[in-house]
Amino acid sequence: MTGKERILRRIRHEPVDRLPLMPITMMFAADFAGVRYGDYARDHPVLAKAQLAVAQRFGFDHVSAISDPARETADLGGAIEWFEDQPPAIIESRAVLHEKSVLDRLPLPDPLRPGSRMKDRVDGVALLAREAGSELLVEGWVEGPCALGADLRGLNTLMLDFIDDPPFVEALFDYCVRLETEFARAQIDAGAGIIGIGDAAASLVGPRIYERFVLPFEKKLVAAIHEAGAPVRLHICGNTRKIARGMGETGAEIVDLDFLTPMAEARAAMPEPQVLLGNIDPVRVLRDSTPDGVAAALEECWRAAAPSYIAGPGCEVPRGTPHDNMDAMTRFAQSRQ
Repeated sequence: MTGKERILRRIRHEPVDRLPLMPITMMFAADFAGVRYGDYARDHPVLAKAQLAVAQRFGFDHVSAISDPARETADLGGAIEWFEDQPPAIIESRAVLHEKSVLDRLPLPDPLRPGSRMKDRVDGVALLAREAGSELLVEGWVEGPCALGADLRGLNTLMLDFIDDPPFVEALFDYCVRLETEFARAQIDAGAGIIGIGDAAASLVGPRIYERFVLPFEKKLVAAIHEAGAPVRLHICGNTRKIARGMGETGAEIVDLDFLTPMAEARAAMPEPQVLLGNIDPVRVLRDSTPDGVAAALEECWRAAAPSYIAGPGCEVPRGTPHDNMDAMTRFAQSRQ
C-alpha cells in the first residue's frame, strides 16, 4: 500500500496496513536537506527537494507545500520581513488593512500570477506531484479565515474588531474564504491530493466567538475545497480544548491537533468517525525525549483516538530533533493500524 493510498483509505474509513504518518516538517526538512530556510520559503524547487528527501528518509506518507503564512499577505502588498534562515514574518504595524475601508477595494490576488508567492506554492505542488504523486499524498496549504484575517488586519486589532465591529469581521472573513478558495483550487489543479488549512489565530478566541464568527467561515472554506475536489486537513496551533467540538463540525476529514489539547478530550468532543491526527509534544517529547518516550506518547494518543487516527506530533517537527526519535515515530506508525 502506498502512502497516498494509506491516507486516503484512512479518511474513507477503509482498512489500512498500518497507521498513516503525516508530520509537518518545514525547518526540520530544510535542515535535513542542507538548505537555508529563507531559500526553502522563497524557491519551490528547494522546498520540493527537501520534502522529498525527508519523506523518503523517514518513511512519511505525504509531502507538503507548507512553508509560512505570509504568501497571501505578500501578494496583497503586505510588509514582510525576510530572514536568511528563519521563516518570513508579517509586519503587523504595517498591516494591509490598517484602515477597515481598504477592504472595500482590496482585489482578489491571482494565485497564478507569475512571480507571486502564491504561484511559487502552486508550482511547488506541481513539482511534488510530478516527483511523488503516485506514491505520496501531496498536500497543498492555505490560511484559514481567522488566520488570514489576522495577517491582513493585525492580530491585536482583529481581536478588538470581534467586539467593536462584527459586520466588518464577517465581511473580512468572507473575503478570506473567497481568496483561499481560489488558492486551494489552483493547488488542486496542480496536483494537490489534500489541502491543509492553518487557522492558528482561532485558538486565541473562546468558544462563543469561535462559533459565532470563525466556525461558519471555516465550514464554507472546507465545503468549497470539497467542491473543488480535495479532502481537508484542519490544523489550529495552540490550545483548542474549548473549541474542539466546533473543529469537529467543520467537515474537515482530518483534524490535526496541537499537543495542548489532550487526545482523549478531543475524541470525546469529536466522536467517531472524525479522523484525528497528532499530537505528541513536539519539543518536550519528540525533540527532547528518547525513542522510548516518543513511542510511549504515541501509544497514548493512538489508544485515545483509535481507530480513526493518523500519527504525528502536535505541531511542526522542531529543528534539532534527533533522527533516532524520528525513526521511533516511524516505527510506531509501522507497528499499528
